[in-house]
Amino acid sequence: MIPKELAKKIRYIEIYTSKAVNDVLAGEYESVFKGRGMEFEEVREYSPGDEIRSIDWNVTARMGHPFVKRYVEERELTLMFLVDLSASGTFGSIEKTKNEVAAELCALLSFSAVKNNDKVGLIVFTDRVEMFIPPKKGVSHVLRLIRDLLNFKPKQAQTDIAEALDYLARVTHRKCVVFLVSDFQSEGFEKQLGIIGKKHDLIAVSITDPRERNMPDVGMIELEDAETGERIMLDTSDSKVRQEYGKLGSARAGKLRELLRSHSIDHAELITGRDYVKELIRFFRSRERRL
Repeated sequence: MIPKELAKKIRYIEIYTSKAVNDVLAGEYESVFKGRGMEFEEVREYSPGDEIRSIDWNVTARMGHPFVKRYVEERELTLMFLVDLSASGTFGSIEKTKNEVAAELCALLSFSAVKNNDKVGLIVFTDRVEMFIPPKKGVSHVLRLIRDLLNFKPKQAQTDIAEALDYLARVTHRKCVVFLVSDFQSEGFEKQLGIIGKKHDLIAVSITDPRERNMPDVGMIELEDAETGERIMLDTSDSKVRQEYGKLGSARAGKLRELLRSHSIDHAELITGRDYVKELIRFFRSRERRL
């Protein structure tokens, strides 16, 4: 039995994301993710204007006049979501936590996939893989995926992206579109990133809270690292302290951008409190121009 509050949240996400998909996102999704390649469909008689290179010479010789091979795009894709639900994702200074935005983002992309008859799978990780839902089609499967994401209670606090990428390599055998959704508070995953980036269409989605980049003047505060438990006191009334804090946040973001760029991995940057649908559309259009 699904708790009433959870059922209400699932229904809200279903309505909100379905509307976004129907209104603006479905076309963007289809134009960016073209399918796995070309699949043979039929042999038919040659018509003026057909590509000479498509002539099937064996059938042509047998029938005494030209025939051509016809191919269509193999449209079906598999989307895999690697979602970081470690303790740092429970932070939220505005309306939603980073983990809530991650769940809504996955819902949005999943409904886009369903509309295009694509499969969707899910890997939830912390410093280990804590849940795996194999790829399937259909609305009921997507609703289950969303429910499990929203209702998930992680056993571990810390993050290990390398472990998640290694697990993905073990359970996927065909090329997938992979969305790695995280705040990227992890180290030592560069090697795995390169391996997965070569085998799959890997897209990194970084989710950041505005307070992780800029700290307002709220006097003396205590900050705690949700993953390690480490605590520090910060005097935010000091402009130099706020400036240094902002520099550290910008440096972390810049380091991640450079790492992803070095492996030719697409990167969508989302900030909680902003319209992530608009950000996603902007990302898709930018990606389409590069393809």
